[in-house]
Amino acid sequence: MALHFPKHIIKYVSLLLILIALSISFGFSEAWLQLCYGLALFLFGMQCIEEGLNNAAGGMLEQLMTKSTATPVRSMLFGMVATFILQSTTLVSLLTIAFLGTGLISLAGGIAIILGTNLGATSGIWLLALVGKSVSLAPLAVPMFIFGIIASFFKGRVKSIGRIFIGISLIFLGIDTLKTGFNTVGDAIDFRSYQLEGALGVAAFVLIGLLLTVILQSTHATLILTLAALGGGQISIEQSFAIAIGSNVGSSLSTALVGFLGSARSGQRLALAHLSFNVVTAVLSLIIWIPLTRLTEWVGQWAGFNSLLQLSLFHTLFNVLGVIVFWPMQEQLANLLRKWLPSQSQQSMLPQGAKPDAEESVTASEPTEVPTVKARYLDKNMLLSGDTAVRAIFWETKHLMTLCLEVLCRSAYIPIERLRDLQNHEPLPAPELPLVLDVKGLYEEQIKQLYSEILDFNSQMNVTDSQVRDRLFQLYLAGSHLLDAVKEAKGLQKHMFTALSSTESNVFESRMQLRQHLFVTLQYFVRLSLFSPKSTDWYHQFDAFRHHAHGFDVSFQNEYLDKLREKAIDRAAFKTLINDGGRIRRIDRKLIEILQISAESLPDDLLLISPDDMEGLIPMPT
Repeated sequence: MALHFPKHIIKYVSLLLILIALSISFGFSEAWLQLCYGLALFLFGMQCIEEGLNNAAGGMLEQLMTKSTATPVRSMLFGMVATFILQSTTLVSLLTIAFLGTGLISLAGGIAIILGTNLGATSGIWLLALVGKSVSLAPLAVPMFIFGIIASFFKGRVKSIGRIFIGISLIFLGIDTLKTGFNTVGDAIDFRSYQLEGALGVAAFVLIGLLLTVILQSTHATLILTLAALGGGQISIEQSFAIAIGSNVGSSLSTALVGFLGSARSGQRLALAHLSFNVVTAVLSLIIWIPLTRLTEWVGQWAGFNSLLQLSLFHTLFNVLGVIVFWPMQEQLANLLRKWLPSQSQQSMLPQGAKPDAEESVTASEPTEVPTVKARYLDKNMLLSGDTAVRAIFWETKHLMTLCLEVLCRSAYIPIERLRDLQNHEPLPAPELPLVLDVKGLYEEQIKQLYSEILDFNSQMNVTDSQVRDRLFQLYLAGSHLLDAVKEAKGLQKHMFTALSSTESNVFESRMQLRQHLFVTLQYFVRLSLFSPKSTDWYHQFDAFRHHAHGFDVSFQNEYLDKLREKAIDRAAFKTLINDGGRIRRIDRKLIEILQISAESLPDDLLLISPDDMEGLIPMPT
């Protein structure tokens, strides 16, 4: 019988084995220990810079991304600058996938950013090559590290800037340590005696570059190792060229893996675009390998470049080659990706075949199997930035809202197509039979589960900015109000089912009255949610909505108190009617509170509902 261990146990055991193996290996080679130490400093420095920039930027990252991606050229420049600052094409690509998933940028804009990230990766290697193997960065690193530590004792943005200084200083120290480590290794081992020649050697070093980048999750880290090895005489210039090609493919493989496993369709398309760009560029570079390397060597000799600068030149040339090939076909590539990876169709909330007999009593109605609804926007990539995480929660709350609107309609058997037509103010006709009892199942299996996913995602965020924290709290309140409204709808549908199943029922007209009021309430809510709450007309409509809610509550209770006095209805019917009226009143209040949150706390560009959301609502079957 096979043993099955939990995934987290396997992960921790694997980590322990790796640590043990590394510890043993350090005892055999001091040079190997120095190489690992330098690489650890470099990678941790990158993490510090990423964390510091993210916290220091606050809400500016979202604005910067939106403004910087208005045109293809701006998008490419944004990708170049972001890659140069963060020192990781993989990280910038994943951030772009996250922003694409929140709707801040288009797919074509994301493709342009990817082109820029590949060019941005060349800037860092040029700077490092210009520093050269003979120049030590430690004199710069030590004071920067001290300044960073001092700044870390403060709070807010000063602390974040200090984190950036610490990261830069660790990167500088890591580079120096790597150079020393490769020189030490070179004194002990002659790597040239193990090197392969010809096409096989090129392929082997392309594979080495690919594997290093996948492991280190950074093209810059791979290229810094390559520069150190090249400067120490451990590899030839052509082998360093091959590693550079492999590093580009490796960065896109990491992006593609994360993009496909944890992203929506938009993120998967961009991940495939990144992979396509780097693979095609690598293949083209290998096809013209001899002329490309000869051109690099000729330009290098003419300009007086050493081997490090020649590697930087080659890395730039083959990335420019890829941009030249892909730049004219950005829109065509975006359309092709949409064709290859079409948007997933929205799933109807109503279970197929769920049409209980009209004569079936409320107590006899058996719950039918309800299909699950998964979160559309909550993937781990969104957590890379506070801005994208907030956007993801907002869009998922919108998704929750459209589902809740559908459930509220179903609770009173209001046709969804009538809610789409906001100009139609005619009274609702009697619902078509047979009626379905489905709100309880939809709440338990879909609404409640989706809301739990939103809360789980929220709990994973590391929020330091007070404005972001407040916005998240307001979105939490909006989701909570939606859930409360649907809870009220659960009890409402039971009585609607009984009263509306027959026009001969003595409470048919009263339930039709409640049904009509809820329909007008939902019309008000949708109309107000479709527009930004900054105009005078919006506030006039909002006041009319509040008057509609309060006026009905008073008039409805007075009307049926009179009927109770006149013995037109008995006490049991009166009590049930008043309870249902109370449910409608509480639904009104919850929807009004959501609109107030939208008006007071959400940015202008975040509308509660868009026309596309309304189109996504599923009509009730007849």
